[in-house]
Amino acid sequence: MDTTLTIRHLTPTFRTFCGAGALQALPRELDRAGARRAVIICGRSMLEHDRVMRQVSEVLGDRLAGQYTGVRAHSPLDGVQAARDFLADHDADAVIPVGGGSAVVTARAAVILLAEQTDIRDLCTRRGTDGKLISPRLSAPKLPQWVVATTPTTAYAKAGAAVRDLRTGERLALYDPKARAQGVALDASMAMTAPEQLVRSAALNVFAMAVEGLTAPTADPLADALLAHALRLVVTWLPRLGEDPGQPEPRLHLMLAALLAGQGSDTTGGGLAQALSHAVGPLSSSANGMVEAMLLPHALRFAADVIGDRLTAAADYLGLTDRDPASVIAEIERLLGLFGVPTRLRAVDVSSADLKAAATHAMHDWALTTAARVPSEQDVHALLTHAW
Repeated sequence: MDTTLTIRHLTPTFRTFCGAGALQALPRELDRAGARRAVIICGRSMLEHDRVMRQVSEVLGDRLAGQYTGVRAHSPLDGVQAARDFLADHDADAVIPVGGGSAVVTARAAVILLAEQTDIRDLCTRRGTDGKLISPRLSAPKLPQWVVATTPTTAYAKAGAAVRDLRTGERLALYDPKARAQGVALDASMAMTAPEQLVRSAALNVFAMAVEGLTAPTADPLADALLAHALRLVVTWLPRLGEDPGQPEPRLHLMLAALLAGQGSDTTGGGLAQALSHAVGPLSSSANGMVEAMLLPHALRFAADVIGDRLTAAADYLGLTDRDPASVIAEIERLLGLFGVPTRLRAVDVSSADLKAAATHAMHDWALTTAARVPSEQDVHALLTHAW
């Protein structure tokens, strides 16, 4: 058997600015790209933080062409289309999403729709005639984006954008490497604007994504290094989030963990817990990160027979001397308990009557294409029922 290590690891260009002076990098970045008409994309909640939003506006100066404030949770289609129209109406040549994952995804999806000039259903991931999921190649050039982050979202460095059609309940997934952000500014003042609970749930998404990436069948030491350090940062800094709520340091470290997990999971792909959270999260009273973390142990147990060696390796990242896969999953459950994650879906108001439809939706999620063990719809329904 050929045991030579063979990997394909791509590292897209991405510029990270963290701490003092992070926002001051924005005009230099815009100048470098030749951009003169930048549009901010954010949610209305950011308008409550007049001082920090004024900081961003002052830094951009005459490069600021407008500010779209219609971002909403789960990036609903009508909001994305309105953002697309706003970019067109303001002749934007750059985009500055300010906020968390919804702002980043809304901006990215709006940029794709603006460039491609066609219906989103012709652009999104769908099943081909052979039953396999396919993502159409999107060829139009995309506006450059720089993220001003307020939460630790893995969306900073991603190329995908999932849009929710509230009318039909569909999750419309777009993918375009040209729509990646050029960089992120992690500023202490901006980091302090997000409610602690929102930061916590976003960090739980980072935790789950790091664990699923480390237990994926892909053997890539470069991705593992990113994911392992992301995991260590979350385990170290998430407990400190509430110890001194006036300090930005835990939030900035969690933001860096999100960037690492996002970049590492670009290579390893998603996983079952991620796919399940995409289907169940919008049905719950909690954020997707909390739901994904809740479902993580169930997903790991489902795949344990085929990821045993990866679970054993993950023991080192968690500081465990017992490397048995069952012990690793038990430690993950213990940590989730310390982080305040409920153990049952009913605790976040998911109805048992919705589980069958959620299982159907999950089977169309791109994250399943890289899952270590791909389930049937019956498997997913059984797993969700057990988690309920």
